[in-house]
Amino acid sequence: MLVLTITGAFAATATYLANHFLKMGAVRASALLSLAVGLFFYFFPHFFAPYFIRHIPLVFMGASFIGMVSKNVVGNYLLIAFSGIIFSLIYLNSSRFFAGFGGALGTTACISVLVSVGLAFLQKKRKGRKSNSN
Repeated sequence: MLVLTITGAFAATATYLANHFLKMGAVRASALLSLAVGLFFYFFPHFFAPYFIRHIPLVFMGASFIGMVSKNVVGNYLLIAFSGIIFSLIYLNSSRFFAGFGGALGTTACISVLVSVGLAFLQKKRKGRKSNSN
């Protein structure tokens, strides 16, 4: 569980950095990083347990969708990493529920970003109320 959570945070952040700072573009950044991880697990399966071979590429690919978000929507690396963690937790707890449905990874990534942005908005609003009441 910890490995998949770290994978989600890393994938989201790495894609975000490749998208915005290496100027790769959202789709290219997600695709190239996901392809690299997928090929690594395809060619070197003997280094990992079957559980990780099956789930790490999926978590990486799904969390990389989070890194496709615009800087105007999410400009904070910690929020991107937090979204990756949320993605991993949702993936771990609902992967059986989404079996057979297309778009599960993208939908889960969208939900993760919305939760993170919503929590950041509520936190900012709460801080504004505290400063106004003083």
